Amino acid sequence: MKVKWQPTVQGWQNLVLAVMGAVVLAGAIAGAVLLNRNDAVSNEITGEIGPMRIAAYQLQAALRDQETSVRGYAISADPQFLEPYVAGQKAEASAAQVIRDHAGDRTKVLDDLDTIERTAAAWRSDYAEPLIADVKPGVPAVIDGETAERGKTLFDSLRQDFDTQLQHLQQERDTADAELETMQTWRDAVLTAIAVALVVAAILSALVIRTAVTRPLAALAASCRRITEGDFSERIVPQGPKDIRAIAADVEDMRQKIVDELEATRSARSQLAGQALELQRSNAELEQFAYVASHDLQEPLRKVTSFCQLIEKRYGDKLDERGTEYIAFAVDGAKRMQVLINDLLTFSRVGRLDETRADVDLGVTLDEAIENLDTAIAQSGAEIIREGRPLPRITGDPTLLTMVWQNLIGNAMKFMRDGVAPRIVIHCEQSVNDPDGPWVLTVTDNGIGIPQEFADKVFVIFQRLHGRDVYTGTGIGLALCKKIVEHHGGSIWIDTSYTGGTRFRFTIPFAVDTHVAADLANMEGTPS
Repeated sequence: MKVKWQPTVQGWQNLVLAVMGAVVLAGAIAGAVLLNRNDAVSNEITGEIGPMRIAAYQLQAALRDQETSVRGYAISADPQFLEPYVAGQKAEASAAQVIRDHAGDRTKVLDDLDTIERTAAAWRSDYAEPLIADVKPGVPAVIDGETAERGKTLFDSLRQDFDTQLQHLQQERDTADAELETMQTWRDAVLTAIAVALVVAAILSALVIRTAVTRPLAALAASCRRITEGDFSERIVPQGPKDIRAIAADVEDMRQKIVDELEATRSARSQLAGQALELQRSNAELEQFAYVASHDLQEPLRKVTSFCQLIEKRYGDKLDERGTEYIAFAVDGAKRMQVLINDLLTFSRVGRLDETRADVDLGVTLDEAIENLDTAIAQSGAEIIREGRPLPRITGDPTLLTMVWQNLIGNAMKFMRDGVAPRIVIHCEQSVNDPDGPWVLTVTDNGIGIPQEFADKVFVIFQRLHGRDVYTGTGIGLALCKKIVEHHGGSIWIDTSYTGGTRFRFTIPFAVDTHVAADLANMEGTPS
């Protein structure tokens, strides 16, 4: 059975990349060979032929200096004229060595150099040295014609050797230049071929990807968009490469599952709506029950209190000290029970019945709380200080927020140190970790403090750290603060790093009012 090849997107990509890679690799190899040869020829011209030609000219100049020096000495008989002759021989030897060092396997160049050296040696031995020996220093003389002619003939032969040497060196240079030009031509041709091949490969790859990948993906994306718009009846038909077909099949399976889940969700939503309605009705009944129960419980307590007080008033003179004490206990217990019921009712109502949502200035709620505590503040001599930025405006319940300030400030005065007037500092600052987040509000006092191990326990309803005979209260105040703050979307905690008393921190999301924003930069702490 013949199996049809079904490449994946990765397969098409690998095929295109393989073709382009082969083209680039072949071009790179050819280019590397040509560039290597081009560098070799360039080095040959600049590093070998060039220095040899320069040395050849230096060699000729050195021999001409020798010939001129000998003629000058023969005419003037001045030994100073022989100095260029001696220096010329040294320059001749140096130039010849340079040519040999760079000649390599160029036999013509070496043969030309050997010929010049032999001819130069013959000129010196047959003409220059005898002439120098015949001249007497300080006694000028005229060179006879035969000697002069013999020297001219020898040096003319040397000039012919010079021409032959320069001609051969020029041939070497021309040959290298021609090869260099050929290499450059081939290099340009290879680079052009690579560029053309890459363009062709890119065009072919674009066509292949468009046909094999882009169109199937576009069709799949269009189907997915229609499904996301709510048309779950759109059926996805797999097409294109193997992996795209697999994705399309998976999306189709997912669509079918979504359709099934949607039907189940609609049924569950209908049931949930009925349950939510039932739960709402049940909550309303519970709230009503709590309200009625609190009143029904308080009525017997009021009777107990009233009758105990009547008994004490009418039969007080007939009761002993213990009887009077028992009646006082009963009255106190009934009163504490009334306070506890009222606090519990307040706690249960937070965020449930008669909820108010309004634009609230926290500074106003703080003023109201301070006004409610005016008597306690005067009796304790408490000092309340506001620091940091202005208190922000938020959306919330002003009554509940006033209760937060009232409980926190009231606790600070209740749990004061003996003989030390309460000092309560209220601070407002923006969150350091999140500049766009809520601001942090702080209430700090100089009271007895809360041990670190009880930092979480104090927010639990009815939890007390001290007996009722030491500090009054029902143990519900901080739990009420926690519930109110969390109801407004914030959180409250005790800063255990502060050791000079107790420091409460809480956050509430808010919207800054325009007049508050204008004063943020210039606001300083002011005492209340």
